[in-house]
Amino acid sequence: MTTFDRLKNLCEEQKISIVELEEKLGFGRNSLYNWKKKTPNGTSLQKVADFFDVSTDYLLGRTDKKRYYDLTEKDEKEVEEELERILKNSESNFGHAAFDGNIPSETDKEDYEMYVAAMKDAIRLHKRLAKKKFTPKKYR
Repeated sequence: MTTFDRLKNLCEEQKISIVELEEKLGFGRNSLYNWKKKTPNGTSLQKVADFFDVSTDYLLGRTDKKRYYDLTEKDEKEVEEELERILKNSESNFGHAAFDGNIPSETDKEDYEMYVAAMKDAIRLHKRLAKKKFTPKKYR
């Protein structure tokens, strides 16, 4: 996938045209279309990357990771491990007391699934925010 293809996909995700992007960034008409044939200069590449909140490496095709703080496979595995630890801890602390010793109903199972999904989302969000906050600038 070329730099222009990535740019085009980002524009489609944001529901703006390439011409609109050129106007917003103060670029000349059809200057972004030139990216089909030649590599963009550093300044314009950085402006586009900042506009879409993606890395220049993503635009150039060096990585498929749009943002430096996106979670990697390793991070996702850590999220699953942390979720398991939390669930195991909550079960040992509360056990069936939350259900008054009765077998949980189907509604309770749905509530539990929603609880698990919410916990997973919270852990993922926390990891992304931590990466965003604590990643040194030289690694961004």
